[in-house]
Amino acid sequence: MPNKIKVAVVGVGNCCSALYQGIEYYRDADQESIPGIMFAVIGGYYPRDITFVAAFDIDERKVGLPLGEAIFQQPNCARVFMPQVPAGPLVQMGQPLDGFSEHMLSEDPDRGFRLSGADPVDVVQLLKESQADVLLNFCPVGSEEATRYYAQCCIDAGVAMVNCIPVFIASDPTWERRFADAGLPIIGDDMRSQFGASVVSQVLQELALDRGAVVDFHQQINVGGNTDFNNMMVQSRLSSKKQSKENVIRAQSELRGVSIEKDSLFAGPSTFIPYLKDTKVAYFNLLLRGFGDAPISFDAKLSVCDSENSAGVVIDAIRYLKVAHELGIAGALRGPSAWTQKTPPMQMTLADAQAECAALAQRQLTATMKSGKQQA
Repeated sequence: MPNKIKVAVVGVGNCCSALYQGIEYYRDADQESIPGIMFAVIGGYYPRDITFVAAFDIDERKVGLPLGEAIFQQPNCARVFMPQVPAGPLVQMGQPLDGFSEHMLSEDPDRGFRLSGADPVDVVQLLKESQADVLLNFCPVGSEEATRYYAQCCIDAGVAMVNCIPVFIASDPTWERRFADAGLPIIGDDMRSQFGASVVSQVLQELALDRGAVVDFHQQINVGGNTDFNNMMVQSRLSSKKQSKENVIRAQSELRGVSIEKDSLFAGPSTFIPYLKDTKVAYFNLLLRGFGDAPISFDAKLSVCDSENSAGVVIDAIRYLKVAHELGIAGALRGPSAWTQKTPPMQMTLADAQAECAALAQRQLTATMKSGKQQA
């Protein structure tokens, strides 16, 4: 029988809340198809086989609390769908670095940020003591220094990593080499939600191109009311997010040898609307040309619970890393990264990425996995 997958998490925000609740929600699910989960079983592991052994944050309302309590503290606003969860490990004080946006310090206390005065712990030591298999990076968007710090902690402690934010680690050849040299797999960068704006944009772009249409303009605008959107009101923290979201759309044209014209693409967060809380609303507009250059206009709106929309994908990513490590695969996992992330080391069509994931779920090595390992 498979062992437990021991997980550490950096950033006890809304995404962590949805994920932690979800692990308990699916505790008794052992069938071959689980509603809400893309792959019920991956390499013999079910969602219930994931357990949290360490947690790090820098907000005074969370540091020192058990993880099962910290996830429900302000400014978190994710939907509570599983109120009874295990206490879990105590949330330890991480390294602040650039892991918060300055403007959040002056925000309304209910949705702002309060920096803890506790001394940062030795992250590498705690990762080793907890025997963590995987570390999840849920730092706020724009946390460049913090993400690199925790990536190095993973390498020093011998822990695989899921980089859930748009700081480019798995897709950076230098960082991938470091993980590969340490014999560790990594999945990244920037989590692509289960049925979110990015995957919808990818499907629409694929559909238009595969049906022979010319895409003159593709727009995806997102608004929301959680701390992620609040954090991104500072434009300097937003650039990598916009780039990452546009990578998803741009890649589908590049895979087909179609050039992207200047100003023909826009994807990214637009503004923070507190009333929406953890609801994200995405608006799509595609301007196409069909047969005889006939104009085609497509508009759509998507509304989702933002944090829960990513949680099931993270559950899969954790299990892919565990199985890959057991199979001796090191470096960035191409297929699982392309399936679960916006900016993977190698972009793929959805069908190709899903096939890679299905193979790994059966503990099978594909040519891409082998070449990725050798390349790393």
